[in-house]
Amino acid sequence: MYRVGILTVSDKGHAGERHDASGPELARLLPPEQFQVAAFKIVPDEREDITAALVEWSDKEGLDLILTTGGTGLTPRDITPEATLAVAERLVPGIPEAMRAAGLAKTPHAMLSRGVAVIRRCTLIINLPGSPQGARESLMAILPALSHALEKLQGSPAECAT
Repeated sequence: MYRVGILTVSDKGHAGERHDASGPELARLLPPEQFQVAAFKIVPDEREDITAALVEWSDKEGLDLILTTGGTGLTPRDITPEATLAVAERLVPGIPEAMRAAGLAKTPHAMLSRGVAVIRRCTLIINLPGSPQGARESLMAILPALSHALEKLQGSPAECAT
């Protein structure tokens, strides 16, 4: 069972001006036999708030996976990738590449997502779009590989080839 944190990054969501639909949608899509949502939080589009949550959940809580939703676009307030990179120890570029490729099959706007995937300690952190549809489609694109990624991150010596 992998412990997951879902971090919604939204000024309006944090202020109570918008209902967060993306965070709960991500929680709903995670198979309960593999993933337990252990933490959920909404923070504003502020670098310090984002990095503080990521560090707390990875370093103190020891979560296996953190999914962020929101702040991956092109507006001046969209800084989730930069905040995530600030706490990163290693990059996992194939994950956002897969999400963007899957999204491009549906809309050319998918190329505008700047989300990243990184490792901090033993935690995999993945940025997803903020819209419920974009978050859902992105998670579904990578979900088949997540358990294997987390198993390897935790040090499994099993061979990757089948």
